[in-house]
Amino acid sequence: MSKPRSLDLPARTRAYRLRTPRQEFAVLDSRPDGQPRGTVLLVPGYTGSKEDFLALLDPLADAGYRAVAVDGRGQFESPGPRWPAGYTPRALGGDVLAQAAALGDGPVHLVGHSFGGFVARSAARLDPSAFRSLTLLASGPGRVAPEQRTKIRLLQAALPVLPASWVWSVTQWLDGRDPAFVPDPPEIVAFLGRRWFSTQPAQLIATGRQLRIEPDRTEGLAKLPLPLHVAYGDGEMVWSLSELAHMARSTGARHTVIRGADHSPNVSHPQELTAALTEFWAGVTAGSGAA
Repeated sequence: MSKPRSLDLPARTRAYRLRTPRQEFAVLDSRPDGQPRGTVLLVPGYTGSKEDFLALLDPLADAGYRAVAVDGRGQFESPGPRWPAGYTPRALGGDVLAQAAALGDGPVHLVGHSFGGFVARSAARLDPSAFRSLTLLASGPGRVAPEQRTKIRLLQAALPVLPASWVWSVTQWLDGRDPAFVPDPPEIVAFLGRRWFSTQPAQLIATGRQLRIEPDRTEGLAKLPLPLHVAYGDGEMVWSLSELAHMARSTGARHTVIRGADHSPNVSHPQELTAALTEFWAGVTAGSGAA
């Protein structure tokens, strides 16, 4: 999961519920001081939330972009069904289309982090005309690496039969046994707990299953009529660096590797990521002739 390092809301950011015909979604909406150069929709990953993009909102606004981070259905502060069948790729992709339309800015730049990349590409397949570009951030072509599949399988098995508090305690204990573990500040620990207990277990079960079994979608990505960007840190561990690089080459995508970053460049390297994103978007704008 991504862990925000601060929960402070940037001055130009507003938290509210975005109304769509499908349901309401909790969002963080950051706007630049002048006329936006474009609008960006940020989709979080597995066990994540809109707060995963907090560090990115101000840099994007400084660069002239309206940036909107969203909790998907069943994630943290957005409601969602209590059964796994409510979280199909088509349903989640349809939600993103509804969110993009509700923002009222025409086609948006779409960024999906980790599992959010799966959701974003589902939305792009359903209706590519809703988007100006697609960025897959630390998001691979198919199922996650074996170690990650094992962790998710254990989580899937535990959630239906054990109290959520027990599962949370075990995950925290396992994290603490990692040699690279660094304790989080108390306010971040409290936030992570609130997010865990607010997220629908069915969402975690269904989306975890997709992360374990998703086939390689490289061929389909290459056929999308959208400018594509593949970005990740050189310390990425959820997907192998080789398969991410192969996906970028095979799809003709713009390819960014952020030095010193791991699975969450949006948290650890927001300035570097913003520079890569805005350079990509500037090229998209120049190529299309659009404002």
